[in-house]
Amino acid sequence: MDVNHLVCVGLALVACVCDLRTRRIPQVLTLGGAAAAIAYHTVTGGWMAGATSLGGWGVGILIFLVPFALGGLGAGDVKLLGALGAWLGPADAVWLGIYTGVAGGVIALLWSVLNGYLKQAVRNVYLLLMFWRVGGVRPLPELTLEQGRGPRLAYAVPILAGMMVTLWLR
Repeated sequence: MDVNHLVCVGLALVACVCDLRTRRIPQVLTLGGAAAAIAYHTVTGGWMAGATSLGGWGVGILIFLVPFALGGLGAGDVKLLGALGAWLGPADAVWLGIYTGVAGGVIALLWSVLNGYLKQAVRNVYLLLMFWRVGGVRPLPELTLEQGRGPRLAYAVPILAGMMVTLWLR
């Protein structure tokens, strides 16, 4: 395991602890982690490596931008994926986003079952899809993180799971 992987594991683990305890991921971790990645890659690999790291950050941010804009994710989750993308690069940031989405879906289903919320979660998905069909894709306030009443998932956990799968399948 190289330095990039160790830093990613460390960032994701600390983010999980923070997210589970406080439901927040500190900016010093996300933005600091991204800045450190860009600086590290620039110093060790030159300007092109720094630009690739910046591209990985951008891809990571873009992947979660729509779910964030629709009220389904917090800003810390978006910035965490960006920071990890800065360490891994653009191609691995895409895989990280895919594996995180799959892990998030599986963990959300399990979380719903454990909290006796599965039936309501299925109703909410149906309601959201019908809302989007009629009114276009936009946030449904009753189902956003701010106003929703269901059990909350600390999304740093699926991000960690997605990152571990990304590193494992490299």
